[in-house]
Amino acid sequence: MNKHIKSVTAETTDLSRRSFLVGTAATGLVLGYAGVPGIGEALAAPQNFEPSVWYAIAPDGLVTVTCGKADMGQHIASTMAQIVAEELGAKWSDMRVQLASNDPKFNDPVLGAQITGGSWSTMMNFEAMSRAGAAGRMALTEGAAAAMGVPASELVVRDSMISHPKSKKAMSFADVVKSGKATKSFTPDELKAIKLKTPDQYTMIGVSVPQLDIPAKTNGTAKYGIDVMIPGMAYGAVVTPPVRFGATVKSVDDSAAKKVPGFIKAVTLDDKTGTTSGWVVAVASTYANAKKAAQALKIAYDGGPNAKVSSQSLLDEAMRLQKQEDSGQFFVKDGDPAAAFGTAAKVLEAEYTTSINIHAPMEPMNATAEFKGEILHIYSGNQFATRSGAIAAGAAGIDPKFVVMHQMWLGGGFGRRLDADMMIPAVQAAKAIGKPVKVIYTRENDMTMDFSRPLTYQKVKAGVDGDGKLVALSHDVVSAWPTARWGIPDFLTPSVDKKGPLDSFTVNGADFFYTVPNHHVRAIKNEMAHNATPSGQLRSVAPGWTFWAVESMIDEIAAAAGKDPAQFRISLLDGAGKNDGGAQRLRNTLLAAMGLAGYGSRKLPKGEGMGVACVSSQERATASWTACVAHVAVAPSGEVTVKKLTVATDVGTQVHPDNIRAQVEGAALWGLSLAMYEKATLKDGGIEQTNFDSYTPLRMSQVPEVAIAVIANGEKATGVGEPAVTVIAPAIGNAIFNASGARVRALPITAEAVKSAMKA
Repeated sequence: MNKHIKSVTAETTDLSRRSFLVGTAATGLVLGYAGVPGIGEALAAPQNFEPSVWYAIAPDGLVTVTCGKADMGQHIASTMAQIVAEELGAKWSDMRVQLASNDPKFNDPVLGAQITGGSWSTMMNFEAMSRAGAAGRMALTEGAAAAMGVPASELVVRDSMISHPKSKKAMSFADVVKSGKATKSFTPDELKAIKLKTPDQYTMIGVSVPQLDIPAKTNGTAKYGIDVMIPGMAYGAVVTPPVRFGATVKSVDDSAAKKVPGFIKAVTLDDKTGTTSGWVVAVASTYANAKKAAQALKIAYDGGPNAKVSSQSLLDEAMRLQKQEDSGQFFVKDGDPAAAFGTAAKVLEAEYTTSINIHAPMEPMNATAEFKGEILHIYSGNQFATRSGAIAAGAAGIDPKFVVMHQMWLGGGFGRRLDADMMIPAVQAAKAIGKPVKVIYTRENDMTMDFSRPLTYQKVKAGVDGDGKLVALSHDVVSAWPTARWGIPDFLTPSVDKKGPLDSFTVNGADFFYTVPNHHVRAIKNEMAHNATPSGQLRSVAPGWTFWAVESMIDEIAAAAGKDPAQFRISLLDGAGKNDGGAQRLRNTLLAAMGLAGYGSRKLPKGEGMGVACVSSQERATASWTACVAHVAVAPSGEVTVKKLTVATDVGTQVHPDNIRAQVEGAALWGLSLAMYEKATLKDGGIEQTNFDSYTPLRMSQVPEVAIAVIANGEKATGVGEPAVTVIAPAIGNAIFNASGARVRALPITAEAVKSAMKA
């Protein structure tokens, strides 16, 4: 867990504006609207009452909540509104939502930079949005008291009405706003001092209210990036090189493209941000003609330094780096594993790998750029508006304060839209032709140029004593470093061996909640992979691979010690030392999953088995406690059928029960897809898979039964969008071993690998 995130979670806030801007000033990621007329003006008309920058109450009583998080189908905008409504006392039918721009006022000291990921949104914003709602209720109450001439302490707020039971007087929120009596404001200290409701007092939190974004998304009024239309705009289709990164354009012959109706220009990108390399965008009057023109271009490339790199060479380099004792930095350094291995009764070693994985959101990557004088307007759905605006500014060669981001609804993100590559061709094409330009990627563009989940190699060594107790574990993780690519110092973590910062988002999860007296975790950057396959954050981030190794090795240790793997985990979750509190919650989720699945309660047919895993995804300081029991059948051919996934998760406080179950179920199926079906490969520097015929996520016919147990215990809300992704693969791998005796250590799991392991 990096020092920056740790500091803010201790205060139950998001990334603070000050720490983010100070930490990123050197990289140019400072956005502002200073000196730009007409930008960042009032959220709504002056007669509205705005208790907070995050919501406003109109004279008609409608409450519009501005969501500073990207909404990509997880309904986070509705969640923020539901949290506000609980403390405000508003009627749900009065609530509305809208998405924030990149105006710095939305990078406030409480809710921080506009980044959506890590399953942080509800977890880190629950208290702040609750306090904002409570402040609005108090201000409205004081205003109503003044208008009615009664003590504020005697008023009751419910369903957008403020009533005085003694006198039977009442005013609606609309009445108070129109009266102009609601004027109270709060200092940060006063906000902190507000006494919030306790869980037993909730009337809105914990209720599956209708999601506010659904009507607009079903009647077509919700606007996604791909829906943007600007009068007079042109369209851009990108031509990408055969090498993922490092290629340069030697020449462009557009003679054939000029014969395409409506062709305007072929623009070779000059990307000073280093986000793209070797790209050309064909601009035409329609998208169809832009695509035809792009296909007609004859482009000569210099393949650059990565033109011969392959998946195998990335793996070979990872293995070479791991063997070097001085490579990498330590993320965990407790005790002395080497000494413990020397006295251990049994020592086990294993290597675990994961392949390159692609995001592939359904809405293709897109952006529309328009210059209005010296102001650049960008229309796109993105998960990191604070960084994306700076990338767009860099592509345009202007000061970031002159960039206005228009946040759109996202047709899927999963971490893909944390990056802003789609903005660069739009910006540079618009600048080149002097007209607005919308760029839409083809599926082939998106897959071959994805900021993918990196290929990883992990070496784990464990030692047990004569009683079968785990006494030592060392864990080396070798991969590209996605977060380091962003160039934001505050997102890196000081290594415990003082060798410099490391990318903790490649090793989170390896700092587990099991008690092991001697435990080392080493993060090793694979520079070759970092350069050849610029990687990003894919749903679940590091725990998607670290827990694959950890939870598989825990099972291997249990098997070697002759112990039931579930009971072995329970013995390790004793809550000793730094694991106090978290271990008990994780233990409870494991027991809940075991109980719901009937683990160990019946004899299974030959060739079938159950496997367990439990995780604290995503980061240790922002953990969500999740466990899985996977039930599989393994055929003699090695074919694996996943019959059922049982997932238990401790969410603390559940805001919207139906949405939580949907997200956990979706995360479980995403984890199944990564575990069994998804694989991208690199050859001659380029991704080989170009569409869903060769990159094959889980199909509907392959979906097993999924059972979900949600533990809501009134603790602070945790995240649910990603944790279940990380628990599925190890549970399946462990179930395969229990069904067939085959131990698999590479993702995705194939029938060939299972059959080979069965023979071994």
